[in-house]
Amino acid sequence: MTSSSPFQQFISSQTRVFTLPEPFCLESGVALTGVQVAYRTWGKLNDQRTNAILVCHALTGWADVDDWWEPLLGPGRALDPERDFIVCSNILGSCYGTTGPTSINPQTGRAYGPTFPAITVRDMVHLQAALLRGLGIASLQMVIGGSLGGMQVLEWTLLYPDWVQAIVPIAAPGRHSAWSIGLSEAQRQAIYADLNWQQGFYPPNSPPAQGLAVARMMAMSIYRSWASFDQRFGRQQQPTNRGLEFAIATYLQHQGKKLVERFDANTYITLTQAMDSHDIAHNRGDYETVLSSIQQPALLVAINSDVLYPPVEQQELAALMPHAELAWLHSPHGHDAFLMEADMKVLNTLVKGFRKPKLNGQAIAPAALLNSGMNH
Repeated sequence: MTSSSPFQQFISSQTRVFTLPEPFCLESGVALTGVQVAYRTWGKLNDQRTNAILVCHALTGWADVDDWWEPLLGPGRALDPERDFIVCSNILGSCYGTTGPTSINPQTGRAYGPTFPAITVRDMVHLQAALLRGLGIASLQMVIGGSLGGMQVLEWTLLYPDWVQAIVPIAAPGRHSAWSIGLSEAQRQAIYADLNWQQGFYPPNSPPAQGLAVARMMAMSIYRSWASFDQRFGRQQQPTNRGLEFAIATYLQHQGKKLVERFDANTYITLTQAMDSHDIAHNRGDYETVLSSIQQPALLVAINSDVLYPPVEQQELAALMPHAELAWLHSPHGHDAFLMEADMKVLNTLVKGFRKPKLNGQAIAPAALLNSGMNH
């Protein structure tokens, strides 16, 4: 790791940094100079430069796939370093080594903070593509990711269709719904209401911690489900320094505190607004027509208990994309199921099954993948 970050302690020592040699132009027309991309790789690029897989992380994620997706990464697993060259980069606008609000603006010598320009999911993908060019990758066997990562996966098929061989978007929509936008806005308003917010010009040692913690508590409540919370917490109470509190309350408070320690409020604002802008049909035409133009074999994974991006959104994608099939994660854990250990093992099996025909040089026959009791 060659660049500094206010969250350096959360960045793996194996993380590398790629610096773009030229200004990076955003979808808005704004150009950023000195853009850096923090990334990690596993495995070795083959001589043909065709065995690469790109993993796209979610909202508060980072490049360490071996940390948050370990059940999918390893010999014999869906992401196999003995066969694949696996790449994951921290996304544009984040705070784990890639240029974002916590980075130093070379024009001012100070952190961008709230002056960091608005970005989109397409900007994130264009920056990933710049990195992959820098790494000499000729094509991608697969692009895979969940939630915001899945939104990036869908954009890859439309921005770089000749580069992508297959995709696996997990628990992701083709466009952010009014429901999801509303939930994001409520979280942002919690941050804005913190007296330490100061329109985003807060000092690093005095961030809007309470606002960001409350935003995270809201998010965790929709990342899980009624069944998940009922199963784990029910109406249990436990002693705290304020007296007895419901276990679910102390859990959410703990999750809020954890995020404050490892994430930045301006970054949270920037990335949630980017998610709200997500619409694969924007400036491309009719939504259904755009989806029907996606030609890559696709495994669309829906989570039956997801209330953030409900299965109806993945069902719509599967119905409109000509070479897509729908697979199900049946889990009580809601949207976060793709990050829960037991569910990740099921996900690993689904992705391995999807990849097997391609690795054997056969055409993908997705319908055959789901005759395992996992299809809905």
